[in-house]
Amino acid sequence: MYDKQVRRRRAVLALLVVVSLILLTAYFGESAGSPLHSVQRGVVAVLSPVQEGASRALKPVRDLFGWFGDTARAKKERDQLRKQRDSLLQQVVGYKVALQDNAELRRDLALDQNSLQGYDTRTVRVIGRPANNLLLDRLQVDAGSGAGVRMGDPVVADGGLVGHISFVAPDSSFVTLITDPSSSVSVKVLNTAGDTGLLKPSVGDPLDLLVQLLPRRAAVSVDDIVVTAGFRTSRLESLYPPNVPVGRVTKADPEELASDQQVHVAPIADLRHLDFVQILVGASGASGARAQVGP
Repeated sequence: MYDKQVRRRRAVLALLVVVSLILLTAYFGESAGSPLHSVQRGVVAVLSPVQEGASRALKPVRDLFGWFGDTARAKKERDQLRKQRDSLLQQVVGYKVALQDNAELRRDLALDQNSLQGYDTRTVRVIGRPANNLLLDRLQVDAGSGAGVRMGDPVVADGGLVGHISFVAPDSSFVTLITDPSSSVSVKVLNTAGDTGLLKPSVGDPLDLLVQLLPRRAAVSVDDIVVTAGFRTSRLESLYPPNVPVGRVTKADPEELASDQQVHVAPIADLRHLDFVQILVGASGASGARAQVGP
């Protein structure tokens, strides 16, 4: 019984193949006006509206699936673009930090070449700042006695004086800034007379430094450079190397010079935004700074 069914199916299949071949031969061998071509046109005419209707009916479904596919691709592309953006942002931040660090190190190198000949320097990173940004009293750096840092070592940055080492631990140190209320530095004004005085921060605005004890009516002008004096007298004492730039005169009022014998100075070093500083280790002119902490 099973064999008969198989043979019957094979016979039907063979018959259909033969009929198909005959119809294809007749279709391609006849002219355009033949009966087979007419039947084809009739079938197409009947089925075309059905196909068009089905296409229109299924269009929202196709659009919906297309929308899901486009949304999935868009989300994937969005995630890839976000990763690229984050990576580029990190690179840009890294480049900017490197540029800033490079600029600071270049300024420190220029200071080495111009003012600090003969001194052993340690370039260190600032790792601690005052919690109150208005209180510019001291910084913490990542070098200590293990790196040869000692109490009283002068500290410079940005081409100008920053302060001195006031506390030393094995792996870190604290720097007392020239803007600390207790700080005082003997300085020299690079004017025609080379007048000397004592530099201290003004009350209420530590970045407004005052050079006091100047000669009456000293010939000091705005933009004159103030440097460390680097010497001791009966009146003034300097524990910093000589000729390290400290600041630039911003105000030289004749009345103040006549009465208070002082001028106003802005520090050269950007004391609010230091990332690196240099410690002058073993400065030959600062031996007195080992026994005391002060300018």
